Amino acid sequence: MEEARSSSAPHVSVVMPVRNEVDSIGSAVASALDQAEVASLEVVVADGASDDGTRAVVSALAHDDPRVRLINNPAGTTPAGLNAAIVESRGDVIVRCDAHSDLPKHYVQVALEALEQSGADVVGGRQNAVGRRFLQRAVAIAMTTPLGVGDARFHIGGPAGPVDTVYLGVFRRSALERVGLFDESLERNQDYELNHRVRQSGGSVFFEPRLSVDYSPRASVGALASQYHQYGKWKRLVLGRSPESLRWRQLAAPLLVVGLVISMILLGFGQRLAATIVPGAYLLGILGTTILEAVRRRDVAALALPVILPTMHFSWALGFMASDIDDPGPKIPRLEPR
Repeated sequence: MEEARSSSAPHVSVVMPVRNEVDSIGSAVASALDQAEVASLEVVVADGASDDGTRAVVSALAHDDPRVRLINNPAGTTPAGLNAAIVESRGDVIVRCDAHSDLPKHYVQVALEALEQSGADVVGGRQNAVGRRFLQRAVAIAMTTPLGVGDARFHIGGPAGPVDTVYLGVFRRSALERVGLFDESLERNQDYELNHRVRQSGGSVFFEPRLSVDYSPRASVGALASQYHQYGKWKRLVLGRSPESLRWRQLAAPLLVVGLVISMILLGFGQRLAATIVPGAYLLGILGTTILEAVRRRDVAALALPVILPTMHFSWALGFMASDIDDPGPKIPRLEPR
């Protein structure tokens, strides 16, 4: 009976795009190989011309374990690396894993159960932001609050069910054969765009709260601002191509900026009371979230939220509103059926 179950179990391919990840790639691959209750699994690492010893680490792992394969990613970008690894993979189910992420031991097992039970094309869970130093902990707190990221379940958690996108993602190969691979023209937001195509094709994306992968956020205000500025720029491009994919949370920060500008204009016309509505509400939201999270988490890092939250909001908004990306058009390779 056990043999019959194993022979019918799907073959799983874990795909990793990497470039100069010598300090973390060994742990990431080891976590993928150490998945419990998975009968057949491989790890395909697509290297974007690393020059820090990453290739040597993966080559040694491949020498010791035939389930590990190293391939080249000449383009060097994340979506191109993902696509190269998927094309070379043999799995019925594709599991995305980043080089700085360690998959929990039962991650794939739970994902396979969720795929079977939900009937979805894509399942995924939560990006569990975890910081070590003071500022990094503050960013992690901000990234798991509704004021920081809206209603995105992959950030703040929530019940199992259909969603617009998930963190990382576990895909049926048949879904990728149907809609195509990651859009290689997108430096950011390529996961959201692919999940949108899946949903547009009649498929579904399913959030499974038992799936959670730790994520180390940016550790400085400058790095955080740059990250969120990029997020805003590329989201503008994706929405320009697919306006129907818009969610309210994606306009919250730009509308805040517009509201603050209108408030300044009203103040110039002597409308002091009206001019205080938007900045007053925003300030109350920031202070309320700061107090709530400081008490709830018992972490003094929450006291930095009055710096972190505006950095996220205004960087995203300015990237979105002043995007200077020339749209090169989609570049979506097809995945040929095996």
